[in-house]
Formats: sequence, C-alpha cells, structure tokens
Amino acid sequence: MPVTQRTELVEKHLPHGHRVWLEEDRCLLEGPRSRTAEFFRLLRILGEFIRGFRALHFVGPCVSVFGSARFTEEHPYYQLGREIGSAIARLGFTTITGGGPGIMEAANRGAKEAGGTSIGCNIILPKEQAPNPYLDLVVTFRYFFVRKVMLVKYSQAFVILPGGFGTLDEAFEATTLIQTSKIFDFPVIFAGVDYWQALFSFLRDGLLAEGTISAADLERLVLTDSVEQVVAELRQCPFKVFEKVPLPKRRWWLFERGPNARTRKALSTERRI
Repeated sequence: MPVTQRTELVEKHLPHGHRVWLEEDRCLLEGPRSRTAEFFRLLRILGEFIRGFRALHFVGPCVSVFGSARFTEEHPYYQLGREIGSAIARLGFTTITGGGPGIMEAANRGAKEAGGTSIGCNIILPKEQAPNPYLDLVVTFRYFFVRKVMLVKYSQAFVILPGGFGTLDEAFEATTLIQTSKIFDFPVIFAGVDYWQALFSFLRDGLLAEGTISAADLERLVLTDSVEQVVAELRQCPFKVFEKVPLPKRRWWLFERGPNARTRKALSTERRI
C-alpha cells in the first residue's frame, strides 16, 4: 500500500480539526511554499510559542518525565513511573510530561496522588494523542519542536523511563543541550536498568570508544532502578524548591487557559508557605 494511502487510513478516524493540524505540520516540513503561506505559518508558530509560554510561566520549577505511551497500568514500568511522579511531587517540583497515556499518565498520576501539580504538554498525533485524566493543566501543541521547547524550558531535571523513538528524541535533545552548554548541567536520569543497559553499553563501547563523546558526557547520565537515587539526583537541581526558594507570583491573568480556580488557589497558597 502506498505511503499516502496508509497515512489517510490511519488518520481517517480523527476529528476534522486534528486532520487539519497534521496536514499543517506536513506542509511545514515538505519544503518551501509561497511566501504568503510561509509568513502566516510563522505567525501560527509564534502564536503557539506564546500560548505555551503564557500557560506554563507560573507553574513553578518542573521535572520532565519522558516515557512510552504504550505501557499499561499493570506493567512494572508504569508502576515505576507512578512512584517517580510521587517522589517528584513530594520534593515540591511540578511534574511535566507529554500528557498522554502510558508512562506519561503514570508520572502525572503519581504526582497527583502525592498532592503535587501535574502538567501535560500534549501533541496532536494519529494515535496516542488523548490527554490522560491526571492533569491540572494540559496544553496541546501541533508542532513537535514547540512542544519540546516547553518540556525543556521549564524543567530542572529530566527523568527518562523506558520508551521508543519519541523518548529517545526527547532524552538526547536534553543531553545535547547540556553537552553544548545551551542549558545548565541539569540531572538526566534513565530509570529502568534492564531496559536501558544496552543503550548505555552502546554509548560506552561505541560512542565513547570512538571519541564522538567524552567521558564527562557519559558520566552525567545516571542509570538506576532506585526511586531513592532519583530523589538524590533531583536534590542536585539548580533550583531547589524544597529549600523554600520563593517562586514567581502571577499578578494577573491574560485570558490564557490555565489551571482552574481551585488549582490556582492551591498554587497561590503553596507559594505563600
């Protein structure tokens, strides 16, 4: 079956608006269009950045949790993600994920159960794009690169649980930014030793052995199954919310879609403690 027909078949079940968003993303990446079309596309991209900045500006320091959307609630990695989400919340950080099911849901759920703030940066996809039910705030994006900026911009650390191409993309986006000093040397924690061990062997025996990365690049990556070690690494974050550093206060709302009134009140009370 031709690629275009397979794509149409996959997207047939989607709402019309979602199909339009996917088509818009493809138009961006298929090469040059008319100057007028490109100009208005840039405005739409700018608008998406502005919407993300406005929605997430006051959520406080976050920890991004990456992982597959395909693990069910019964899977041990889902349970590990849930425990890590709870640990993040107990430290006082906001838990931010891609907002979908699987590991993302697990981390958001754990944060919610521990009384923390749970954020999702969702993306429109042919599959696995529905936001999970454990979110205080969900911001939906059409462009992957805008979403990745949000997941990095507001984070003090990155926890990478087992996942696929998307998880690897997000993990190595963060490590590249750290390696090139575009962001601080934030903790990068791979959770799930059995799953990630082959990757670490490749990094050590392949990349490091060939000199394409340095020993320091590899040493900054932590591999563990221990939630306690995850917590210990998070305590090295530059912004230590558990030491009661004052968070920025929202003085007014600019019509953005943010947490509901109950959540806003809870956040405001938490920041006065």
